[in-house]
Amino acid sequence: MQIALIGTGAISTYVQDALAAQGKPPVALLVRPARLPEPSDIPRVACVADLPAHITHLVDCAGHEALASHGPAALANGIDVITVSIGALANPDLLQDLQAAAEAGKSRLHLASGALGGLDALQSARAGQLRSVTYTGRKPPKGWLGSPAEDRIDLTAPMDGPQTHFRGTAREAALQYPKNANVAAAVALAGLGFEATQVELIADPTVTTNIHEVRAEGDFGDFTFTISGHSLPASPRTSALAAMSVVATLARIAARIRS
Repeated sequence: MQIALIGTGAISTYVQDALAAQGKPPVALLVRPARLPEPSDIPRVACVADLPAHITHLVDCAGHEALASHGPAALANGIDVITVSIGALANPDLLQDLQAAAEAGKSRLHLASGALGGLDALQSARAGQLRSVTYTGRKPPKGWLGSPAEDRIDLTAPMDGPQTHFRGTAREAALQYPKNANVAAAVALAGLGFEATQVELIADPTVTTNIHEVRAEGDFGDFTFTISGHSLPASPRTSALAAMSVVATLARIAARIRS
């Protein structure tokens, strides 16, 4: 595998360090034109066309806009793409573009699980009749800064208790909260889809971690699983598990025996 990364933020840095520790550092970084002159041990380019010819996998570490800007071009050129920007797929036009590009380039878009695990159980449950799936995302109030929650509740004032600032479908959550609801999109894609998956987002002053809860019911029975996730030390708003899921996805792609 010859890997390039999109972005230089917290997830990209984590993945760079993990790959370097394995003796397989990325060979290029895809960045905004303004960041090309910055000092770097890894060659930088501003577009897919300028990537080294031997790149086989492009890892999106930079969010929805980056996936939309570079994903179709990479896939159409036969480069597999790995992304944690799963919420971007709530945009049906982008999803169609990515699908068409992957078919044209005979490539694949791999969805890293992001901040949530247990999606294999949800995918298995979908093989039977899956009747309901609900995702609840709970963060400390400051974890919602920079999101539409700011327009709905005062995140900086003392709170007497948890306050819900969103209820709706996974599609609505993913489109309205592009930096916060990738998990909702991952749940939707693993289970009932964007329209049938219900989402509740909560600012909770009683918690200190990001808590993700999934409840599902169907022919298999029912389950509830909860993850209390820590952030990356260098970026309080970035899930450590999201960064780890990228490294795990790359390892799974490379493995001869895959779980």
